[in-house]
Amino acid sequence: MTTFTAESPLYFVMRHAEGNRLLSERVPTLTSNPQLHTLYFHGVGTILGTEAALAGKPEETADILRLLGELEPEDPHAQRAAAAALGVAAPDAGYEPATVECGSAAASHPASVAALERFELFLAGPSHGNPFTDVELKAEFTSPTGIRLSVPGFYDGNGSYRVRLLVPAAGDWTFTTTSNARSLDSITGSFTAAEAAAGAKGVVQVASTFHFTYADGTPYLPIGTTSYVWTHQGDALEQATLDTLAAGPFNKMRMCVFPKSYLFNENEPALYPFEGSLEAGFDYDSPNPAFYRHLELRIDQLDALGIEADLILFHAYDRWGFSTMGPAQDDRYLKYVVARLAAHRNIWWSLANEYDLLFRKTTEDWERFGGIVQENDPSGHLLSIHNCQDFYDYSRPWITHSSIQRQDVHKTAEFTGEWRDRWRKPVVIDECAYEGNIDQGWGNITGEEMVRRFWEGAIRGGYVGHGETYMHPDDILWWAKGGELHGTSPDRIGFLRDILEQTPGGFLDPLPSPWDVPTAGLAGEYEISYFGFNQPTYRHFVVPAGTTYEVDIIDTWNMTIETLPGTYEGRFRLELPGRQFIAVRLRAVRDGQ
Repeated sequence: MTTFTAESPLYFVMRHAEGNRLLSERVPTLTSNPQLHTLYFHGVGTILGTEAALAGKPEETADILRLLGELEPEDPHAQRAAAAALGVAAPDAGYEPATVECGSAAASHPASVAALERFELFLAGPSHGNPFTDVELKAEFTSPTGIRLSVPGFYDGNGSYRVRLLVPAAGDWTFTTTSNARSLDSITGSFTAAEAAAGAKGVVQVASTFHFTYADGTPYLPIGTTSYVWTHQGDALEQATLDTLAAGPFNKMRMCVFPKSYLFNENEPALYPFEGSLEAGFDYDSPNPAFYRHLELRIDQLDALGIEADLILFHAYDRWGFSTMGPAQDDRYLKYVVARLAAHRNIWWSLANEYDLLFRKTTEDWERFGGIVQENDPSGHLLSIHNCQDFYDYSRPWITHSSIQRQDVHKTAEFTGEWRDRWRKPVVIDECAYEGNIDQGWGNITGEEMVRRFWEGAIRGGYVGHGETYMHPDDILWWAKGGELHGTSPDRIGFLRDILEQTPGGFLDPLPSPWDVPTAGLAGEYEISYFGFNQPTYRHFVVPAGTTYEVDIIDTWNMTIETLPGTYEGRFRLELPGRQFIAVRLRAVRDGQ
């Protein structure tokens, strides 16, 4: 039986290690094409037959197809698992000779910080060999109540080492370092954490099964957007992105660590996450500290705006080799990133964007990665993984919330209730499609449809994310590079955010409702019914006897709220505008109001 024929989708050829290698060697213009991922589900024969590099070369095309047909089936999971089982070699206990005094490295740190702020221990240590791989550094922090936190340190270049902790509580803290480098081992110290500053809320965490709060209990309602590689665009455009965010409604940004090679993402970044170059290759065992300092700056700037950085750790859109590192390199990269960034308050971890397009990584890899992140993050930031075709198993214990890309072309938020019941976790639809006008079906819905999907998700007890993909003469699309927003949905999404923040108790949960309109709120107190693309001119309502209500007619598109005169109870009829995108809000009137 032949492994591949001309009719085999390119997707499956690229998943096969030898098929991938063969196409990369024989047709590099294809496998390095930024539009490669738009070609996946066409037959490999059709793709080769329309590839410019093979034009007029039918014999070469036929030879490639012949070789593909002769490949043996493979089990990439077994191959990857065998490589992962080798693990990362433990650092050499003899990195520094016995003549080096333990704890002799110069250390500095602040004598005091505030709770919920970042404490940093700086150590001036050795730089011979490759400290990124040769040196292991940790510190054990002891809280005022005796709780111990193990915190990994990291190498920051030029003989500099750092250990960072997002201090969870006020009081007197102590620490002791451990390291295979004698000069960094057994260093002790203490500091005092003052009470948290006014307005400091701490990290976001799951609350009430399906929702989120900050650590201080303040409700957090994620109103997210996506700009995958905005931190790779240079200071001018990155500042424009921050200015846009400062004036907009969003409080969560999906963004990648690695640069991206894809449609409208063909420029080279100024900085790379590893030492090296596209021409000479990269040393995946040598992170580039300058790259991470820049990323940290942008994460801190988001925090100053009240925006969570939903940081994507892996993705498949790659021409630099970052998506195809070996298991040991993947693990070291993850440990470095988490050690470096976990002390930022506003981090969310996303193991991958479209994990199922990272063909050489297996479920065992993702499970191991989840464990690495949890083990090395003493702050316990939120953690998830995002799909392309197939959902990950969001019931896995290390996953705090679902991070969903739609599977149905038209329906997305309508499934929110089903997903809540399936996983019993918050439903975050990070990719419901994007408002825009490009040729891809995921990137050309209208502003009206984007806003409708936000409302549908909110009323069904979930959270929907925004993105924008309008054509631009310089290929500056928000979803990729940031810059400015051009669509009609952000203001309306901000209007929804205002309404959500008025919800009694802080969260909208679905209520029993008629078959044709979803309803959410707090039974007997506060209810919102959303009519979406329907346009009734009137509606009959039935509420339990004994409670009277004030009624608001909300035009979710025109952003108006009309409070009807008088109050209503029992059974009543409301006259409605006969327009799409209308919601009705009932607010119980209590004595003294």
